[in-house]
Amino acid sequence: MPAPSPSTAPSAPGLAVGFDLDMTLIDSRPGIAAVLETLAVELGVTLPVEEMTRRLGPPLDLMLEPHLAREAVGPAVDRFRELYPERAVAGTLALPGAAEALAAVRAHAGRVVVVTGKHTPNARLHVEHLGLDVDLVEGRVWGVGKAEVLRREGVSVYVGDHVHDVEGALAAGATSVSVLSGGATREELRAAGTHVVLDDLAQFAPWLDEHLLDRRTAALEADLRVRGSLLVAYSGGADSALLLAAAVRVLGADRVAAATGYSDSLPQAERDPARELARSLGVRVLTPRTHEMERPGYRANQGDRCFFCKAELLDTLVPLAAEHGLAHVATGTNADDVVAGFRPGIRAAAERGALTPLADAGLTKAQVREVSRRWALPTWDKPAAACLSSRVAYGIEVTPHRLARVERAESAVREVLAGAGVGVRDLRVRDLGGASDAARASIEVDAALLGGPLAEGRGLVEELCAAVRRTGFASAELSRRGFRSGSMNELLAEPERWR
Repeated sequence: MPAPSPSTAPSAPGLAVGFDLDMTLIDSRPGIAAVLETLAVELGVTLPVEEMTRRLGPPLDLMLEPHLAREAVGPAVDRFRELYPERAVAGTLALPGAAEALAAVRAHAGRVVVVTGKHTPNARLHVEHLGLDVDLVEGRVWGVGKAEVLRREGVSVYVGDHVHDVEGALAAGATSVSVLSGGATREELRAAGTHVVLDDLAQFAPWLDEHLLDRRTAALEADLRVRGSLLVAYSGGADSALLLAAAVRVLGADRVAAATGYSDSLPQAERDPARELARSLGVRVLTPRTHEMERPGYRANQGDRCFFCKAELLDTLVPLAAEHGLAHVATGTNADDVVAGFRPGIRAAAERGALTPLADAGLTKAQVREVSRRWALPTWDKPAAACLSSRVAYGIEVTPHRLARVERAESAVREVLAGAGVGVRDLRVRDLGGASDAARASIEVDAALLGGPLAEGRGLVEELCAAVRRTGFASAELSRRGFRSGSMNELLAEPERWR
């Protein structure tokens, strides 16, 4: 009977996945057989090499004990390890799917830890020879003895091919994943208590994707469940929409409210869709007026502008939550935001006690979109919609006039593209500054459009620029680099100052 799955505590940030080496990542049987045959000749004994290499797993001394005198085992192990680098390493190949399995861990920003019964220096030789993307190799541990290393390294998933690998994973409280490449049968591995049996490592990447998505979604719901009630700082984007929907699922619509701060920096086009989605979930929609323009640090528009914006929002929402009897305020910050490195707004929210359930559960932007798709939320593929102030170059004062002009310009660009039958997903008109009668604009659209309908020399490019000029900009040009989220940050000379 398989052991119950481990708890659904968040597995990332800090994801670490462990792998056994022999017959999990590499097919070491030919090399080990060659060394055993040489050893047998040197010792003048007969060793059943084929039988000994059929199901690798136990330490070498246990493999040799039935065939040698007790006092001869230790020296034989030492000699085996001396012979191993020359006789076994060069000809050993990685098993199919090994590189892809390691890459799957990297795709989730995880660490890779190899925990093996093999002599550590020889294990490292294999890893180095094959160029396996590994962070740590720890050898000479077997069975439940692997648990200490797995716990120390924070491994939440351990992949092996032997029943003793299962024992190590279970003793560490990790999810045990078994592959059928080492000779153990599906029935034996299931009986040992493994959680998952894969035919080979080629199946690991899709399994890991699904495992992490399920685990992190469960962690999100578990977190929300203990909160009691929640006010969600709600923009109508993919992140805050998923957080709102999850809170409704767990707590019920009567214990959740959505709050959207209305100000000059929130595009008019974003307001109705956000309100309609929240109401479709049965949630109260609160639209307090925020006054970030009254904060000098916000208007100054230096690299820390977002700090003042988020401070204003949370200073408005925290008392609003108390007024409506809601225990907490939460933002839609996701796990990618936390590690992005330039998020002064996150610091402002944290200083005011805002929760970040998506990030705490380890949900990345891609995972937010996937869960939203499965839950049939219309925001699952909605493009990012940063506030209008993000379009104004740092150092240029943010004013209602500038924001309104940017919004008019973006609307004009969309209208021209729609009239030409050109669909656009991501679009920004950036205010690069200049006097009121000499303001300059840069138009950013999906890079894929630049080599087609918006190739240089096409009349449509000039039509777009003319449309932007008619909204109040003195000059406009189409960026040949295309849309880049956060491109204004590239203009900061010292971004570290604002973290």
